[in-house]
Amino acid sequence: MQKKAAEEYGMLDFHKLIAEYRNCPCGQTHECAIDDIVIESGAVHHVGEVLARNGFPRRLLVVADKMTLAAADGILESLTGFDVTRKVYDTLRVATMDDVRAVEGYFDRCDAVLAVGTGSIHDPCRFACARCDKKLALFATAPSMDGFASYSAPIVDGNFKTTHPAKCPEVIIADTKILAAAPAQLKSAGFGDMVSKYVALIDWQVSHLLTGESYCRRVADLTRMATDRILTQAELVTAADEDAAGAIFESLLLTGIAMSFTKTSRPGSGTEHILAHYWECKELLEGKIPNFHGEDVGVATLLILEYYDKLARLPAVTAHREENDWDEIYHVYGALAPDVRRLNTPDTITDAIDPRSIEENWQKIIQIVRSVPTADECRAAMRKAGCKLTPDEIGKSPAFVAESFRYHPYMRRRLSLKRVSHMLNLPFH
Repeated sequence: MQKKAAEEYGMLDFHKLIAEYRNCPCGQTHECAIDDIVIESGAVHHVGEVLARNGFPRRLLVVADKMTLAAADGILESLTGFDVTRKVYDTLRVATMDDVRAVEGYFDRCDAVLAVGTGSIHDPCRFACARCDKKLALFATAPSMDGFASYSAPIVDGNFKTTHPAKCPEVIIADTKILAAAPAQLKSAGFGDMVSKYVALIDWQVSHLLTGESYCRRVADLTRMATDRILTQAELVTAADEDAAGAIFESLLLTGIAMSFTKTSRPGSGTEHILAHYWECKELLEGKIPNFHGEDVGVATLLILEYYDKLARLPAVTAHREENDWDEIYHVYGALAPDVRRLNTPDTITDAIDPRSIEENWQKIIQIVRSVPTADECRAAMRKAGCKLTPDEIGKSPAFVAESFRYHPYMRRRLSLKRVSHMLNLPFH
């Protein structure tokens, strides 16, 4: 195999990194089920070789859409020795439970899956393989998202987007030549998804502070390192440069590995993702095709960071028990209300929080917020990376943004600083 020297773009030794986290001082055993990671130029021509050396069974299901299969030109030819069945969509922008069941429908004649594409292709495959215990390999056609190594998959079921337990793949393969040639919009979306980690790290640490939720500083630091790293490469994101594409994909993969270590999306997803999910679900109800997920997440990140900056300017706060008009909330959610009711019944995520603990820990919360780059700093980097920056650029009206900003936290049972702020006497909900 013609292998590009890892040193050329500072590629990490993933196997060594994963081994270093198995016995963590935090007391948790951080595991990641990935057996092999290949990031190199020309990798598309050696996919079959990689799968064979990792013990993949002969009967193989290849899942792709027409665009991702075309991008991965040569991948089918590389699968010599495998009995290949194809599931090729015309296009797939939104992964649904129907797609999960469609993949599972091939499992009576296939023993493993090779998913070719990015999130919308990979997610139903990861969920289906988890449900049916099938081996899984992912081939990435764009550095557009961070879920390659995660144990969770966002799937739309009845227009409600829910995160499900999913398979961490045994093998991940990326061809830097293909990554570099990916559409600029997809690469910018991947950058927006990475910047969102700053919000995720704030929310995770705040929840740990107020509720004692499990938290690992080393895993958080891994995410922070990967995010800081990609922020310095903003100008290279849309360039057709293999070294830059390899480094950016590596950073995305690191955050996925961080999520695999915790078996949750905490290291990579906070209230900014929930806000983006709110937008996507509401648009699906209207029959619209949502934007690329990373585009929505990037804009949501800037909105949340601006809000958190406002919070951090308050020298002190007065807190109270969260008071909600549930009839109003369910009315706003409309057809999504049954799912929201299920997540918030019998008790809500804030019931266990003593308002006094918010007041007493406010200075620590301020320090947490100020530990990450500001909205202005992130916006400047995103501009260099060609990202969309405002709600208007992603088709969101001011009224819709205001509604979503107020009500989005209720669609996930996950504490965030945004949800905590609903316990404060503040005018900017």
